[in-house]
Amino acid sequence: MKRTIRLRGISGEIKGRVWESETILRAGRLASLEIVLDDSSVSRRHAEVRLGDRGWYVRDLESTNGTYVNGVRMGPGEHPLHQRDIVQFGKVAVIVEGADSTVSDGPSSNQHIVAAAESTFEDGIRRLAFDRNHMPRAGEQMFALLRAGHHFVHMQSEDQLLNAVLNDAVSVLEAQRGAIVLADGDAAEPNLQLRALAVGSGEPPGRFHFSKKLAQRCYAGGVSLLYSTLTNDSEGGATQSMSDGGMASVLCVLLRTPRKRLGVLHLDRNLAQAPFNEDHLFLADALAAHVSAAIESAQLLKKQRDMFLKTITILAQAVELRDDYTGGHTQRVTRYAVMLAEALEVPADQLELVKFGGPLHDIGKIGIDDAILRKPGRLTADEFAKMQTHTTMGAEILATVPDMHPIIPIVRNHHERWDGTGYPDKLAGEDIPFLARILAVADAFDAMTSHRPYYENQRGKPPAWAFNEVQKQAGKHFDPRCAAAFVGIREKVIQTMLELMPGTEVDAEAAPAVHGEYVPDPRN
Repeated sequence: MKRTIRLRGISGEIKGRVWESETILRAGRLASLEIVLDDSSVSRRHAEVRLGDRGWYVRDLESTNGTYVNGVRMGPGEHPLHQRDIVQFGKVAVIVEGADSTVSDGPSSNQHIVAAAESTFEDGIRRLAFDRNHMPRAGEQMFALLRAGHHFVHMQSEDQLLNAVLNDAVSVLEAQRGAIVLADGDAAEPNLQLRALAVGSGEPPGRFHFSKKLAQRCYAGGVSLLYSTLTNDSEGGATQSMSDGGMASVLCVLLRTPRKRLGVLHLDRNLAQAPFNEDHLFLADALAAHVSAAIESAQLLKKQRDMFLKTITILAQAVELRDDYTGGHTQRVTRYAVMLAEALEVPADQLELVKFGGPLHDIGKIGIDDAILRKPGRLTADEFAKMQTHTTMGAEILATVPDMHPIIPIVRNHHERWDGTGYPDKLAGEDIPFLARILAVADAFDAMTSHRPYYENQRGKPPAWAFNEVQKQAGKHFDPRCAAAFVGIREKVIQTMLELMPGTEVDAEAAPAVHGEYVPDPRN
C-alpha cells in the first residue's frame, strides 16, 4: 500500500494549492524544493515533511521565523503529523490531508477546516469595503461594519464595547451564539479569558459557549478559520465542546492590530442552520480587524485609568497619615459611594467620577494646620471655620489639573446639606451636584460608624444606629432618594464594613442602647 501525504495551502497566494509525496516534501524559498514558498517569512530551506517508521513527521531546518504545528512553535527534532493538523512555515499555512491510513487521526481530526483567512491587520482592513471577490460589500454588511465604528466613540468602557460588537456580529452573521475571548497578559502563551457572550436564536442547552481548543488554535496560529463538524465514522465525532454546545459550524476569527494579537471572536451555528461559508469568514475577519484597534485602545485607556486611580489613592493615603481618625476613611467612603451610585443606576461615566472623587474628597485637608486637624476635643468657632475650608482648598488644588475638573463638585460640595445649611456654598436640594449628594451619605455613614479620637471615648456607632440616622436625616441633611437607596443596600454595606473593619459590632439589638444624634464635624 502506498503511504501518501497531501498538504493543501490555506493562506495567501498558496490557498488551494496541493502538494503530495510518498517520501518527502521540503519547503522553503529555493526553487529546487518540492514546496516553493515566495514569502519573506519563509527561510531558503525552511522545513521538511518526511515519512518515518511510524508515519509522517515534520522537522524545522533551523529557520529564522520557525515552523509551527497547530500554533505551537517546534523545537529541535521531529514532530508527528495527523490529519487536519495546521503546519505553518513562517506565516504561510498548510493543512495536512492524509491520502491513506498512514497519516493517523490525531486529536485535531474531529473538526474540518473549510477555509482560512489571511490574518494580517492590513488584509482585514481592506475587507471593510470589499468582499473576497473584490466586489463592494452589500448594504447590510457595510452598515454592520460602520455601526462597529460607531461603538468606538460612544462606548464608555471596554466591556460595553465588547458586548456591543459581539451582539452586532451575532446578528449580522446569524449565529446561534457568540463569544469574545481576550489574551490575559503579554506572555508567549497567555490564557484566553472569556470577556463577552451573546446569544442569537435557538441556542440549545449545553455547558459550552465556545470551544477553547479551537479558539486557542486560532490565536496561537494567527489565522482566522472556518470549521465544520465532520459526521462520517472515519473522521470521528465533534469535540466535547462542539457537541455539548450544539455547534455544527464555527468561525474563529483573530482579533489583532499591527502591534499584537488580542484574542478571538468565536461564532457558531447549530445543525438546523446553514453552515458558515467563506463569505461569512471574510466578513467576520473584516469586522475583527475593524474593532481590534478600538479594543486595544480601550485596554490601554483602562490601564491608564487604573494607574491614575492608584496614584490618587496613594496621594489620599498621604493625607490620611496626618490624621489618626482618617486611616482607611477614604477607602471605605469610596466603596460605600460606589455601591450607592450603582444602586442609583448612575451612568458609567459618572460612576468613574465617583471612583476618582472618593479618594480625593478630603484632599484639601493637606492645607489644614495639624493643630486643628489633630486637636483633641471640640473646635472653636474660628477653628471650625478654618477646617471647613478644606472643601474649597481641595477644589483649588484640583483646578490646577484640567483632567480633574469633573470631580471638583464632589470635592467642593460633599458637605452641603439638603436643607441648605451646609458649606461652603449653602446649596440646597437639587442645586447640590448629584455625585456630591451621593458622597455626602457615604461620608457621614463612615463618620458615624468610625472611632473619632479627638472626642474622648467617642466610639463608632453600631451600623443599625447609623442607618436609622440616615433615614432620620433624609430631607434635612441628605437627599431623600440617596438616603433611601443607601438603606436599601444595607446588607452590602455591612458586608463591606466587616471586610474593611474586621471586628465591627453589627448586632442590630445594640442600636436602641445608643442615644443622641449625629453631630457633623468638618474633620470627618
